[in-house]
Amino acid sequence: MSESSVILVIEDDPAIRLGLRKSLGFEGYEIHEAPDGERGLEMVFERRPDLVVLDLMLPRVNGFEVCRTIRKHDPTIPILILSAKEQESDKVMGFDLGADDYVTKPFSTRELVARVKAALRRAAPGGEGPSFEYRQMKVDFPGQQVLVEGQAVEVSDREFRLLRFLIENRGRVVSRDQILNKVWGYDYEGTARTIDNFINKLRSKIEKDPQDPKIILTVRGVGYKFAD
Repeated sequence: MSESSVILVIEDDPAIRLGLRKSLGFEGYEIHEAPDGERGLEMVFERRPDLVVLDLMLPRVNGFEVCRTIRKHDPTIPILILSAKEQESDKVMGFDLGADDYVTKPFSTRELVARVKAALRRAAPGGEGPSFEYRQMKVDFPGQQVLVEGQAVEVSDREFRLLRFLIENRGRVVSRDQILNKVWGYDYEGTARTIDNFINKLRSKIEKDPQDPKIILTVRGVGYKFAD
């Protein structure tokens, strides 16, 4: 994304909105603000921002519902949740609804800006760079090609999209619901077993020992993550 990326801040605290307007505006971003969830949703669909910074405890429409509604209509806008709710269950719910990142209050402005930049980078076409290498695997994003020990392996379009999503979130656990929503789309009525089958197919193609994976790791009871 360019430095003129549009960021929508949906936050009911005027002081926090002011702080974000100054810190993100200083980085060259164009900042729009909404004081409640209802107005925030209107602005999302009116202006289609490049990224949304979203508080959870909002008047009129809460942040969880805002996140769910955005994701129902657009699976690509990065959503960074900013909230005083620190419970693990709230974070899991936020990610399950499609949030890309979660920052708890009070927060470091420098860290928030860094997370915003990272989210915009991941969302940009070719945001991970033209290629990515890890262990014996190399991924050519523009060519949609996967090489293992220098040899091209055949992957389907869906398998490639799944691999790319895991790479973009490497080091971070993603749930099966997140994967379904991001890779298959919010209208797809698949099951967790669909994800497991595709993960097994990918492992059979890129892992030296699919029964002892070192690249795509299982996090029991939660989902998967690409090794950091």
